[in-house]
Amino acid sequence: MARVVELSYYPVKGCAGTSATEALLTPAGLAHDRSFMVVSEEGVYRTQRRDPRLAVIRPALTTDGERLTLSAPGTEDLHLRVDTTGARQKVDLFGTAYQGIDQGEAAADWLSKVLRAPSRLVRVPPEHDRVTDGLTPGTSGYADSCALHVVSRSTLGLLNRKLSERGASPLPMNRFRPNIVLDGGDDLDGWDEPHTEDRVRHLRIGDAELGYAKLAIRCAVTLVEQESGDRAGPEPLRTLAGYRRASEGGVAFGVKFAVLRPGRVAVGDDAVVTSWGESEL
Repeated sequence: MARVVELSYYPVKGCAGTSATEALLTPAGLAHDRSFMVVSEEGVYRTQRRDPRLAVIRPALTTDGERLTLSAPGTEDLHLRVDTTGARQKVDLFGTAYQGIDQGEAAADWLSKVLRAPSRLVRVPPEHDRVTDGLTPGTSGYADSCALHVVSRSTLGLLNRKLSERGASPLPMNRFRPNIVLDGGDDLDGWDEPHTEDRVRHLRIGDAELGYAKLAIRCAVTLVEQESGDRAGPEPLRTLAGYRRASEGGVAFGVKFAVLRPGRVAVGDDAVVTSWGESEL
């Protein structure tokens, strides 16, 4: 058994996360996770892969989701009333067309200044009905794919040991932008083995139940230092390529889950595995 040691949601796709001690887990993931997205003037999503400065933007959303504050170094904070009823417009996420509600000129001007590129902010409309893939289908907002990204501390520990062997510096968990971090701890059995999460098929946390969707295939976002927004070199992808190559291509670190039953989750909750399988690596 493991326990939840970190909960994080990312109100604006690609921007800094918000830590929580407790959160509502909805069918689309932690409440407000990736419910906003920065897009180009043509409606194409922006990502740290191409715009690493997204990392320095810190969103703060009120619990009811009605007010959003955007902060960035050297720039005055922007306070917005969230529009959930405005006209829908087409937005592009990985080549798939979805709908978004534009959040106005003030947000567009602020983001364009910070990112140094013409940008706009859109919100997922209430009728958003995206279907995600994987072993367990589900839904999500503007996340790359599934509702939840889960990683264990032992998995990061193994990576950091391998980085040390190469003379590289250890990396913090935020390089991987997970929603839920699990740890077996000294008094719990079964999760001291790195990548235990690969084998979990059904998981119960608090009132919620999760179903395994797929391995999390990592991209160039992991090269971005999340506090500064700078690309920091070839790690961790170089080291992960030596021991975590996935059969489908790329390297895997952590797993994606769909939400089978919504509920409240909190730091300190037990993570109870009700079904195991074999790693897809």
